[in-house]
Amino acid sequence: MKLSIQVLLGFLSLTGTSLAETCPDILNGFQRKLNSTETVNLCEAFKGKTLLVVNTASQCGYTPQFEQLEALHQKYKDDGFSVIGFPSNDFNQDRGNEERSAKVCYLDYGVTFPMMARSAVKGSGANPVFAEISKQAGVEPRWNFYKYLINAKGEVVATFPSSVAPVSSKLTALVESQINPK
Repeated sequence: MKLSIQVLLGFLSLTGTSLAETCPDILNGFQRKLNSTETVNLCEAFKGKTLLVVNTASQCGYTPQFEQLEALHQKYKDDGFSVIGFPSNDFNQDRGNEERSAKVCYLDYGVTFPMMARSAVKGSGANPVFAEISKQAGVEPRWNFYKYLINAKGEVVATFPSSVAPVSSKLTALVESQINPK
C-alpha cells in the first residue's frame, strides 16, 4: 500500500498534477450521509457529474419540492446527473433530529438521491460545499430549497431561489444543456 501511494505521488509529480488538482474544490472532501455513520467521498462519488445541490428542510412550505427533486434525479441520473440534498436548520425549519429529517425524506417523499447530514449552509460555519458554492456564486441560500447547478468541472453555473420548481422548464433546460453540451 505504501509503495502504491509513492508510485501515485511520483506519477502525479511527473505529470505536474497534485492530488488537490484532481478534484474540483466543491467536491474536495467527505460528507456524512443523513442519519448514518457512513461518509461519502464527494470526489469519488460525483467528479465529472452535473449536480443540483439543494439546501433542504423537513418542515418548510417548500418541503413538497422533494417530489420534483426526486423526479428530476430519476429522469437524468443515467446521464451523469445527480441531485444532492443538504438538510439545514439555518432557517429554523428542520427541527428535531436527523432521524426525523430522514423519515420525511425517505419515507414521506421516497427520496433516493443522496442526502447528506444536517449542517449549516450559510455564514462562517457553512459546510465546505456551501462555502465553496457561496464563494463561486456570490450567493448564500436565502431560504430553504435554494438550488445550485454545478457543471461537470465543479463550477456553479446557475442559482435558483426556493420559488423555482425543480422541474421548471428553465431549470430542466439548463440541466439538459450541461449533460448534453453542444
